[in-house]
Amino acid sequence: MALVTQRFPARPQARVVRRTAGGLIGADRRTRRLAAVFTGAGLALLPWMVVLARTVPNTVQVSNWSTAWIGLDAALAAGLTVTGLLLRKGDPRVSPVAAATAALLAMDAWFDVTTSAGTGGQGVALALAVGVELPLAVACAVVAARRTA
Repeated sequence: MALVTQRFPARPQARVVRRTAGGLIGADRRTRRLAAVFTGAGLALLPWMVVLARTVPNTVQVSNWSTAWIGLDAALAAGLTVTGLLLRKGDPRVSPVAAATAALLAMDAWFDVTTSAGTGGQGVALALAVGVELPLAVACAVVAARRTA
């Protein structure tokens, strides 16, 4: 019986990217360009926020309000469920799902509290934000951070 050795192609070498105080060294041009776009977009939002603060009315009639909230809650249900299932399996894809779910939970808490201001439901909104949504957001953020390290 002949011994057959199988040759596997060499693993491609990972590109070394080091972090420094000045940014990423070794990052390709596309990465630097994308970083500039994100930074520019974030800075462009600052004057836009001033415009919105001065022009958006304090009250407004909204159509499809329940559809918007049900859609957000459906996204939260999916994010929490998938985060739990992936975490149970030890699947590395849990990190981006948990990060997105943390962001959705924080956003939900923010909008629940701010849209209930001056109404009888503000106490419930605050209690849910502090007691449920924000702690779950922190837990999801911890899962995301630990799985990427």
